[in-house]
Amino acid sequence: MPDGIVQAPSSRGIERIEARFHGLGFEPHRHDTYALGLTLSGVQTFQYRGAARASLPGNVIVLHPDEVHDGAAGTDAGLRYRMLYLPPERLIEAAGGTRGLPFVPDPIVADGEFRQCLAEALDDLEAEPQDLLLDDLIARLSTNLWRHADGKGGAGGTFRAHRQAVLRCRDYLQANAERTVTSEELEEVGGFDRYTTARQFRKLLGTSPHRYLIMRKLDRAKALLSQGSSLADVAADTGFADQAHFTRHFKKTFGMTPGRWVALRRSA
Repeated sequence: MPDGIVQAPSSRGIERIEARFHGLGFEPHRHDTYALGLTLSGVQTFQYRGAARASLPGNVIVLHPDEVHDGAAGTDAGLRYRMLYLPPERLIEAAGGTRGLPFVPDPIVADGEFRQCLAEALDDLEAEPQDLLLDDLIARLSTNLWRHADGKGGAGGTFRAHRQAVLRCRDYLQANAERTVTSEELEEVGGFDRYTTARQFRKLLGTSPHRYLIMRKLDRAKALLSQGSSLADVAADTGFADQAHFTRHFKKTFGMTPGRWVALRRSA
């Protein structure tokens, strides 16, 4: 079983992968999405919220946005797993904008219904799910996450009042991801001071405006790398200061250098 990563076509910002590793797969890193995974074979070990974790085949893995974690194979036999990266805004939409984000305290969940839903979402990595299927899967994933959540994350009137402002800021960051966006710009777009904007952005989307902007740059970077662009060209095209700056952010976010990521994609 050679090491490698298979990446499915992205749908509504949802990414899906299958990864195969021996030894250390990912160094400590964090995403701005929920990471929902299925261990398919081997022992999946990782550090999360200050503790060592181990997932066996049959388990569901739930990692919250912006939580640092790593990943490795727990035995010499290696590890195979599939993972779905779910943007927080999909959960907000599924709840009709009336709730915050669910936090699942235990990152390893034994739940047949949850596993079945995730297995359906991760079944075919060669094609994009059709809209009706994707809507159903997002709704079911939302229900399962809330069922295992700690009960917090409810949304009151203040949350709803800031929701549209945060979404305007999100859209602005997406549209301007190739450059540096200032706090003054987001104040004008959202209509609130920078500190209120930062707090409400994290409450709604699980990360900061700065991290969200960096992630959109890195999303584009991965697409360009997949098309064969050089590291130097990708760094320039995505608004990083230079190749070293780009590499640091890539490794910090995905737990490996862009060169290794490209090599694993090619070997899959």
